[in-house]
Amino acid sequence: MALLESGDWHGKIWTGAWTDGSGGTYDAVEPATGDVIAPVGRATPADVEAAAARAAEVQREWAAAPFEQRARVLRRAGEVLEAHADEIRGWLARESGAIQPFGDFQVHTSAQECFEASALPSHPYGELLRTGSPRLSLARRVPAGVVGVIAPFNVPTILAIRAIAPALALGNAVVLKPDPRTAISGGAVFARVFEEAGLPAGVFQVLPGGADVGEALVVAPRVRVIAFTGSTRAGRAVGALAGQHLKRAHLELGGNSALIVLPDVDVTAAASVGAWGTFAHQGQICMATSRHLVHESIAEEYTQVLTEKVAGLPVGDPFREQVALGPLIDAGQRDRVHGLVTASVERGASVRTGGEFDGLFYRPTVLADVTIDHPAYAEEIFGPVAPVTPFSSLDEVVGLASGTEYGLSLGILTRDVYAGLQLAERIPSGLVHINDQTVNDEAVAPFGGVGASGTGSRHGGPQANIEAFTETQWVTLRGDLPGYPF
Repeated sequence: MALLESGDWHGKIWTGAWTDGSGGTYDAVEPATGDVIAPVGRATPADVEAAAARAAEVQREWAAAPFEQRARVLRRAGEVLEAHADEIRGWLARESGAIQPFGDFQVHTSAQECFEASALPSHPYGELLRTGSPRLSLARRVPAGVVGVIAPFNVPTILAIRAIAPALALGNAVVLKPDPRTAISGGAVFARVFEEAGLPAGVFQVLPGGADVGEALVVAPRVRVIAFTGSTRAGRAVGALAGQHLKRAHLELGGNSALIVLPDVDVTAAASVGAWGTFAHQGQICMATSRHLVHESIAEEYTQVLTEKVAGLPVGDPFREQVALGPLIDAGQRDRVHGLVTASVERGASVRTGGEFDGLFYRPTVLADVTIDHPAYAEEIFGPVAPVTPFSSLDEVVGLASGTEYGLSLGILTRDVYAGLQLAERIPSGLVHINDQTVNDEAVAPFGGVGASGTGSRHGGPQANIEAFTETQWVTLRGDLPGYPF
């Protein structure tokens, strides 16, 4: 039976069972067609308070469960994801506009996140400490308690499960607020996955809703850790609010990632790498290659080849057609992308291909003659636009690549890989890929940006996940009561 075949989730939120949300319902809409997919339950701040109380009540028992049980649930969750890959991919195509290969990647990586997390319950969780007293002294990691996860629309499965899975594995309860535009593939799917996996009711809950629900999750006293993925603007607000309430916020935010193309490369191969970095998932990826910094000796050739590669890419409905690019998520995002393109053209950039749209389908766009004062250079585009900017020296490209507030991902293409690594050491970035584009993600690797791209590596790999979702507790043990002078 399909995960969501029964329809009992229609118009409901997940609290350990499908229940009515205090905010009523709203329609999930398919960007490619404008059709209504299904009614979705809408949560309110009152639902958040109730969910946090419920989560806190069941979390202690979950944390006290044998580590084998928690590991088993996470392994089973990964198996359920794999078993229903076709169904989940279909929801991703309809709800987020993901083409089939990108949907497959999301499901595969989401399953891997669960498999990797299943090793955390048995991971060593402390260390013995030296002490000057006749006692045993140790530091151990204990669950934080209730973790709030706020996930975005663009990659709704991976960007939710990479926090959900390790938080659950380490003994926490989780309350998820998916983006309301992808509350099925990024919310209802996970409710059913963990139900099938045998997770106790209430340990994981799903509350679709707007910014008021996110704010309520941040301020709820029982929620001790927030894992937020989204825009830098929203992340600043989340971080400030979390700080006021003395709780940790792990922020994975926007990017304006550069691909540096040095003059010794094979230009055709480099343009292919750059095309994937920009146009995968319509550019709606935080790591997307947003700036192509190309040595002046090959900049025109690179631009021509890039243009030829993407000018004929099919754009359409990824659920019903074989296409290379699907729709942008909504009209607001389309208008923002087009506004950046037109404003840059008005300031001197030239359109080599694209710059047009039909509904939410935006043609892959290559902009030449882009300079640092053009909006398409200075701002995160989050759309299928490749701005190309030439440079003349390594010192100049270091300044260009470092010249924004972001620091998420960096790609460097060169035959001299050691020179590429030396160049990367001069550019602040949370992720660096020598001879690859900027969009890379693996469940085993720490992920996060610097500067306006976030608060560093807080997802991926055992060390980052344990630090993110546990607290450190100092414990001492004495065999006998000590004597004191009072």
